[in-house]
Amino acid sequence: MIPYFSSTTYTVLGIHFQTWGTFVAAGFLVATLVMYRRAQEKKLDPNVILDLAFWMFVGAFVGARLFHVLFYEPQYYLQHPWQAFDPRVPGYAMFGGLIGAVSVFLWMAKRRTLDLLAYADTLAWGVPWGCGIGRIGCFLIHDHPGTLTHFILGVKYPNGQIRHDLGLYLSLIGFATGGLFLFLNRKQRHPGFWVGAYLMVEGLSRFGTDFLRIADQTYFGLTPTQYCAVPVFVAGVWLMMGKGASETETPDEEGSSGVRRRVWSDRDGERFANALIEALRERG
Repeated sequence: MIPYFSSTTYTVLGIHFQTWGTFVAAGFLVATLVMYRRAQEKKLDPNVILDLAFWMFVGAFVGARLFHVLFYEPQYYLQHPWQAFDPRVPGYAMFGGLIGAVSVFLWMAKRRTLDLLAYADTLAWGVPWGCGIGRIGCFLIHDHPGTLTHFILGVKYPNGQIRHDLGLYLSLIGFATGGLFLFLNRKQRHPGFWVGAYLMVEGLSRFGTDFLRIADQTYFGLTPTQYCAVPVFVAGVWLMMGKGASETETPDEEGSSGVRRRVWSDRDGERFANALIEALRERG
């Protein structure tokens, strides 16, 4: 079992900081750095990655808050509406953040006419590391306690009970996903593979781990996150199978012959974006 470590705030030079916020910020910075270097490796514009990362973080922050307010504690926020706008008040949902970030990305990609899958794959490389680090903050404040267990990774709480701690599990899953990406990077992958792999792992892991949660709002036996996890997983499988791109004839570098290459067409992009957004909204 794992001992109970707890930290909600800490002080540096007389200034108080939130532990959770610090790890989220650190996760964002590390994720952005990974994305930036990946963009350089893939000959994409790293400055575009910086713009995308910043605005997607804003979208994720707003989406995570809105999703929590609407689906996890609607009655509380109806009685205390102004607290929904106070970032110091706990209550953020990962899948709401995912919806917000994806919405911002699709809007910016269309506005700048970016190669949708190339940039999505690059962004997906940084997200697991950011989640791994950010979830350490969740673990240290223990805001996702789970059911009782005898599992070796169970956390012994101050009252002597051993429980699953979802913050710890999701942090480990994030780091494991990042490591898996490094392993799978040994061979060339088709466009959409990496973002598909991330969505598949995220959808599958969140659907499973949410059964271990306690005190979360449920609808017909499932949490709002679990309803979202299903279309996210399906979208991930779809992309990993290469369904997000279309094969077209393109000339090679010398223009002497045609080669088959998978490229993202406007029609494919609109179909995927609309299907994913509508599925997430309906199941949320």
